[in-house]
Amino acid sequence: MRTVRVIGNVEPGGGQLSALRLGVALGRRGCDIRFLAGSATAAGVELFRSHGVEIEVYEASRNLQYECDEGFSRWLAPRLASADLVHAHQFGAWWAAARAAPAAVPVVGSEHNAYQWPGEVPVGELRSALDALDLLFVHGPTAREQLLALGADQAMLREGRSAIDSIDLVQPARSPARRLVYAGRLHHEKGPDLLLEAFALLSERPPLDMVGSGPLEPELRLRARQLGIEDDVVFAGWRQCPAEWIAGALACVVPSRHDAWSQTAVLAMALGVPVVGTAVEGLEHVLSARRGLAVAPEDPQELARVLDSLLQGHVRTDLQAGRRYAAKFTPERVADLYEHTYIELLERRGAKAAWEPRVKPSWFPALPVEGARRQQPPVSHSTSRTSKGSGTRSPAPPSSPRILDT
Repeated sequence: MRTVRVIGNVEPGGGQLSALRLGVALGRRGCDIRFLAGSATAAGVELFRSHGVEIEVYEASRNLQYECDEGFSRWLAPRLASADLVHAHQFGAWWAAARAAPAAVPVVGSEHNAYQWPGEVPVGELRSALDALDLLFVHGPTAREQLLALGADQAMLREGRSAIDSIDLVQPARSPARRLVYAGRLHHEKGPDLLLEAFALLSERPPLDMVGSGPLEPELRLRARQLGIEDDVVFAGWRQCPAEWIAGALACVVPSRHDAWSQTAVLAMALGVPVVGTAVEGLEHVLSARRGLAVAPEDPQELARVLDSLLQGHVRTDLQAGRRYAAKFTPERVADLYEHTYIELLERRGAKAAWEPRVKPSWFPALPVEGARRQQPPVSHSTSRTSKGSGTRSPAPPSSPRILDT
């Protein structure tokens, strides 16, 4: 199966890592994977290369995560012409791919986070792109609610799943074990500034490892000095294997302001490390059932109180429940979901997958019935994509906006 993965903007981030891990896992099963991007940072390109993957970039002058770029769509057209299936991540990518792919080629989209539009919401463009997609995988409840409010058909939305890193050969990179760890982008939405404020309030302060990079780093270093905690905080930078830094820690802290899910939290659970995080979006569900400890967002005082209680042994998480949950998000388990979706889409189009499917998991969802398609503007080939929205679609049963605990 010749599959092309298109990403709006490539940078070191959870959504990009999810697409990368999925592509690598499917490649191990015999799928021919090609990666394309609208825009990219040097660190993003290097991230892919560190996993042995080359990515071809359109080289837009701006971030195309949210942008509708006609030039990107034209650039994609010849690169998608021989694909069996296209999977595009981020709105700017699936908008362009839906216009560029041949009519006979299924196009699947993914949204990994809630929308934070930099300007006015392009409602018309979004709706027309939704009409041209075959399916859209959504990670987290807020993005799902946003899409439904904008007119998305519930039947074509599917629960997205992200794969965490394999932990089979992980050896802790840090000692002592009595330390806290944060692993993620140093960005406002991830709340690392809130963690520093909470850390300064702790009655007992073990070392804190801040694993990651991002635009807030200079501000965070300054704030650590102002709070008098700079000697207790290690800014470790971006690490290809954050599991080595999380392993063996007293706790992994996920203080996000926005988080559709959290690869860091689930990775920590897989490693048997207690997780303290904020009750926001899909992260609240990840922490439920005593898998983690949830605190209110934007509240350093409460975060400090819960961390103190954990460090003093007054509260605990259910580490075994966390491990069971995390086991559902290995690269192989996540690849099962997407592999079977791709095969069913191709079979619905009368195509033949390039490899035989594995046994279908019992939890695998049925695909919606596809109707006729409306005509879309042609891009650079004579056969334009059309929309699937004008035909009759079998109604889908109501589904929870949260990530399913299956």
